Amino acid sequence: MLKKFLFIIIVLAASFTIKAQESDYFDSPFGGGGGFTPGWVIPNIDGLNTKIKAFGTPEIAKHGLYTSGGAGFFYIGFIKNLRIGGLGFGGSTSEKSFSNGYQKETIYSLSSGAFTVEYTLPFVKNVAISVGAMIGGGTQKVELYQNRGVFDWDHIWSDVTDPVNSTKDVSRVLKNDFFLIAPTINVDVPVYRFISFRAGAGYLFEFGGTWKADNDKNIINVPGNLTKDSFFIQTGIFLGFFSY
Repeated sequence: MLKKFLFIIIVLAASFTIKAQESDYFDSPFGGGGGFTPGWVIPNIDGLNTKIKAFGTPEIAKHGLYTSGGAGFFYIGFIKNLRIGGLGFGGSTSEKSFSNGYQKETIYSLSSGAFTVEYTLPFVKNVAISVGAMIGGGTQKVELYQNRGVFDWDHIWSDVTDPVNSTKDVSRVLKNDFFLIAPTINVDVPVYRFISFRAGAGYLFEFGGTWKADNDKNIINVPGNLTKDSFFIQTGIFLGFFSY
């Protein structure tokens, strides 16, 4: 799907480029493309870390987690300096511990996908400095595991058929789907007009998130400060046609 998306972006970018060259839009940025976008997300999970610490694993690192994904954009031509596109990214991090014969692990993951709208500052030439916004949705997931590291087939079934004599194994998946709006700023530097490098940043504001557990069951009494919004850094390498 990502390859198809990037192909469509590049084709659209090429068509708008031809149109721009044949019209009076030559004095503003045009073109577009798509590519790979590694990044770094710093989620504000202080409230969640309090619970993770009580579970028995180290807290999720506050310096954030690595993400990877893809993005694409093109200038729409009939509105100078305006470009639209989309992106998607995701990543995860984990913490482990061992105590009283049990291995414990916490896995935190975050993924997002969004439509993008950006305006390229007209007074900057040769590079594109663009301010804009992402509008879309995302998911954050917390997985909690506690076990002895090796499972016996019969014991697995005795745990679920004889809860009185069950072990202390724990397996929980907590998930939060949310809408997002994120102001962004990106700097794109073209190389020979067909390759562009990106560096940028933004801040994810999350809305309407509902926490669910295991097989998509609602969780009640979730603290309001369990997770908050996230700062992110994005880089990228794009293929297409770029005229700034």
